[in-house]
Amino acid sequence: MRLAKARIQNYRSIVDTGLFEIEHFKTILVGPNEAGKTAVLQALQHINPPDSATKLDALRDYPRSKYNDISTGKIKPSEITVVEAHFELEPEDVALLPPGYGSCTYQRGRKLDNSAWHTLLNAPPTPKYLAIKKELARLTAHVDQRHTAAQGAVESLPPPSVALATITKTWTDDTLIDAETANALSSWLTQILPHIDESNDIEEKRYDSLSSTCQQFKQRASALETLNKRVPKFVLFNNYFRVRPLIQLDHLAQRTETKVLDDDEYDYGNLCLLKLLGFTPRELSTLAMSPEPDAGDVVGLKTYRDQLDKRHYQLNAASVKLTQEINRIWAPDSTRAEADRLKVMADRQYLKVVVEDALGVDIELNQRSEGFQWLVSFFVVFFAEAAGDHKNAILLLDEPGLNLHGLKQREFRKTLSRLSEVNQTLYSTHSPFLVGPDELDLVRVVEMTNRAIGTKVLTSVTSSDPAGMLPLQEALGYDMAQSLFSQQRNLVVEGLTDYWYVDAMSHLLRDSAANSLGEKIALVPAGSASKVVYFATILHAQKLKVIALLDSDAAGDQAARQETLVHALGQKAILRTKDTYTGAVLMPEVEDLLRDTLVAVAKAELSWEISSAASGNPQEPIVKIFSRTITDFSKYRLAKAFLRWSRSHSSADLATGELAQWSALFEKINKTLK
Repeated sequence: MRLAKARIQNYRSIVDTGLFEIEHFKTILVGPNEAGKTAVLQALQHINPPDSATKLDALRDYPRSKYNDISTGKIKPSEITVVEAHFELEPEDVALLPPGYGSCTYQRGRKLDNSAWHTLLNAPPTPKYLAIKKELARLTAHVDQRHTAAQGAVESLPPPSVALATITKTWTDDTLIDAETANALSSWLTQILPHIDESNDIEEKRYDSLSSTCQQFKQRASALETLNKRVPKFVLFNNYFRVRPLIQLDHLAQRTETKVLDDDEYDYGNLCLLKLLGFTPRELSTLAMSPEPDAGDVVGLKTYRDQLDKRHYQLNAASVKLTQEINRIWAPDSTRAEADRLKVMADRQYLKVVVEDALGVDIELNQRSEGFQWLVSFFVVFFAEAAGDHKNAILLLDEPGLNLHGLKQREFRKTLSRLSEVNQTLYSTHSPFLVGPDELDLVRVVEMTNRAIGTKVLTSVTSSDPAGMLPLQEALGYDMAQSLFSQQRNLVVEGLTDYWYVDAMSHLLRDSAANSLGEKIALVPAGSASKVVYFATILHAQKLKVIALLDSDAAGDQAARQETLVHALGQKAILRTKDTYTGAVLMPEVEDLLRDTLVAVAKAELSWEISSAASGNPQEPIVKIFSRTITDFSKYRLAKAFLRWSRSHSSADLATGELAQWSALFEKINKTLK
């Protein structure tokens, strides 16, 4: 299952984050210092933490300004949900559930007293007593009548209605047929079965219907139990423990066995290294102390040699694995001979970690840069834990790669993407190099405008605090600086959402026979229609080929009429959405080129239903219909939902006419920039 949404309340700096969306693979949290990014990750871990994780503590974790409510007993920790999560089910989850539960959402939460709760959303409803009350009365009358007839004039046993009255004595119309009520009612139905006239089809069906109602709860309970066992572990890395270059095995074994470990900065990283190697500290220590058998002891010599070989090969295998992963980031363009090689070696009671450089010289790990040490330690800890909790885990990384150079962080971003393909990953960062220009739809801005409101997690790329947007602005700025003048052909669009639509549609059409955007054409988002002229003029001044794509609304008309833009590009290089649009909208925007698909995507992904409004107003732009119909409408959320949809669909899934409109638009762009 995959984490789809989360909400955190009453946890440290957080009053209520609101329900925020989590991406299918990788989600990036950005925000200034003290915004609450670490608190968000720490709270999320409590959804299903590893056994070693710290438990919730009201004194430490409940907002300090409200703690008086806890200490006076006004509020009980057992009544406060700190974190809740919504999980999407995957095919392997659905295959284990009873019929009818395939489209449900699993919701799980953790309260301040560390108790967990769970429920199912969009699942078959739990029936209430009111729904079966009349049918139960009719069946009772039937079995009472047959019971009386069977007993004769002298009734030695009370009729079934007496037992039922005892069971339902405290029930109201709103009483749920849950575990207790379903079991009691099911037991009563079993007892009265012999009193039902088997030739009476109406009563037989009534009995079967009531039995089915009791079974509904049992199916729901079975589904909850199944999904509870499949919840992924939430593993938090809020401190990347260092692996030391020299480990004294006997001392570490003693500390481990007596449970008197040094602080985590030392022992945890070292224990992870040994776990990765496949040995306990005692095993390696004992092997180092074992004397070599006498020459005449053939069996003993072979056993001793096999142990040494096993140690050597396992150390070598781990060294090779770590070297490959580290050099993907540290030296991605180096040949194997030039790249650094990490070596883990055993020398009697010492385990040494050294790096062999391009000259063949061995250098202790702690003599390399802080960034290199961090990278080695990260992979050691991750690969060691991957054999355990990480197999079915969600990774929560707090400020990963902080010690890496900016360009190394860009490479590490690819590693985070690879990790997220196996383990859903959320990480916080201040660095623009850990936010790709094509990853802005994965960003959640964490902000805290004041302590009374607390930390908020925003699904849109907006923030009232400029510091929260800084990593995104820097990421876009860096990418633009690298690519703005590097491509001979450029398409300037109005804003970020237009950029997403054009880019996503180009990828969709690239896999079909239709025209797609030329691969050598750079997409440049200007920020608004009014700013298109600035970008277009700058690019044109560098003697680059430029096209501007503008909506056919009032803002687009105004931009298209600017003399500077017309003079720089000429009319042929100013494209409008209406140039290839074939629908009824008089002033179409980019979204209208995907009108029908966006209506369907909005309903499926965001539960925004505007089908009737859209079909009843074919001449009105689709964005205006969304704006007046949906209370919390956001162009950003709609575009992001389409991006998600496009990653799992093909051009064949587009509505009729949309493929032709976009193909014609890309053909015009490609010909103009030829």
